[in-house]
Amino acid sequence: MTYVVVDLTATLRSVGIPAWIWFLVAVVAAVAGLALLAGDRAQRTARNRERRRWAALRGWRFAEQDHALLTQWQHGGLAFSKSGGATDVVTGSMFTADGRRLVQVMDHEQGSKVTMVLAAVKLRRAVPTVLELWEPSVPFAREREAELDLYGPVGNRYGFTADMAIAHPVITPEFVEAVDEIGDDVMVVWLEGTWVLAAAPPNADPARLERLLSDLGEVADFVDPFDSDPNEHPEHPESTDVYRPSSSQHTSQ
Repeated sequence: MTYVVVDLTATLRSVGIPAWIWFLVAVVAAVAGLALLAGDRAQRTARNRERRRWAALRGWRFAEQDHALLTQWQHGGLAFSKSGGATDVVTGSMFTADGRRLVQVMDHEQGSKVTMVLAAVKLRRAVPTVLELWEPSVPFAREREAELDLYGPVGNRYGFTADMAIAHPVITPEFVEAVDEIGDDVMVVWLEGTWVLAAAPPNADPARLERLLSDLGEVADFVDPFDSDPNEHPEHPESTDVYRPSSSQHTSQ
């Protein structure tokens, strides 16, 4: 066996860079890395405090994390983020023009990084199809055609759905107007099961989330109006959970 001894000093001198320069570069890189980690941790702590304070002011519940919450949804913003968890979760209820609805807000965290803030408003009746409404500027929005059918333009967004026949009566002019009010900083709004959801940017603050929940509540009122009690069908008990899209107009608060 032959051993080769490399003179590191000579090697460094051969390229004209003293060894201490390399050492200094390594130290600076390490310090910069630690500073970034510290800054990220401080930002997360401030974000946590802000979200917790917001929940307390509204009388809503706050949880550091929820491992099972995201498993109930697979579409919209979560279609490209199969892994990850829900952190800084807020759960409560708010009044819309039609009545009180359950709401949830959470950070979607993947690899210790917040990728988006999810806001969700509960419906009383499940919509028996998936409807996604994407901002056209989102690079991977058109990739949804691999799983869903392209509905076409819906206001300022592009629609994708699992069932054209069911989605079509949902997309009334009033519905489109309500979705357009949400804003182009929200990359996708979608209907899934008994929820209306939206994916807001990671830096969305409580004030922005308040507006987003209000807008989602208006969308929910058009999709799932409170003009009849879903339990008031004694002669047709099987119709309790039948979805009936609204054609009536609502006045937002």
